[in-house]
Amino acid sequence: MELKKLGPSHARVPEIGLGTWGYLGGIQPLRAGIEQGAFLIDTAEVYGTEEVVGQAVRHSREQVFLATKVPPRSFRRKPLFAAAEKSLRRLGTEYIDLYQLHWPNYTVPIEESMGALEELVDAGKVRFIGVSNFSVRELKRAQAALSKYRIVSSQVRYSLIDRTIEEDLLQYCQQNEITVIAYSPLGTNLQQIRARDPEGMLAQLATRSQKTEAQIALNWLIAKSNVVAIPQSSTVAHIIENCGASGWRLAPADYSRLEADVRYVRRGKARLALSRWKRRMLQFIGRQL
Repeated sequence: MELKKLGPSHARVPEIGLGTWGYLGGIQPLRAGIEQGAFLIDTAEVYGTEEVVGQAVRHSREQVFLATKVPPRSFRRKPLFAAAEKSLRRLGTEYIDLYQLHWPNYTVPIEESMGALEELVDAGKVRFIGVSNFSVRELKRAQAALSKYRIVSSQVRYSLIDRTIEEDLLQYCQQNEITVIAYSPLGTNLQQIRARDPEGMLAQLATRSQKTEAQIALNWLIAKSNVVAIPQSSTVAHIIENCGASGWRLAPADYSRLEADVRYVRRGKARLALSRWKRRMLQFIGRQL
């Protein structure tokens, strides 16, 4: 498994990690992934998977990089501290390697949330600070609110068929040493990518390279600087397959063929702004995630 530097820190993480949103596989698939070198495990309070992740890493905690997220409803200082303590208990650990704000909260000053995260780092309960589902503007504001530390990662949806972050966020992160953690890197499922690949380029490259289509799609992502992927699978076989996306590269022309042949979307600024406006309204009326 190839490793990549985590943001501006000295830490290194595998370019293929383990996502756990919707995870139902128990401890064995996660342990199989760790054995394959995928020692970055990402979870979140709202996923309901922190307990199983904690069980899976019970005997290998020092070899694992644990990432979890705090939901927007807990972005005030005291609720954020309480949420962190609960996550620590569910994970069965004394510290969280990467603690991420799960979504922006437009009702809480970002300075209060980032200040609380810095306090958690100072207390040794968190090693690194990250964000998830933040726009470039929101990411800049979050970084500006920090006085001691840097944001090391931005977790966002990114795949062959959803390349929205290429509009601005990807370049910003690459220029500012912020690791992009790509969730849903195979879309909802691999069939969704196949449906947008009318020429069968994935299958062609997989056959020629003696890889699987999933490995080709994941490799396209991790071939980019500053990008790691966290596919979710609940079976040992699929996790081992996903880990096999690391350690090799296609020819540049092959990546170009994928980008040209696989149909993708880039959600426009108007659509993204509407989505954020809806979330803002829900938060102001008290329906925070």
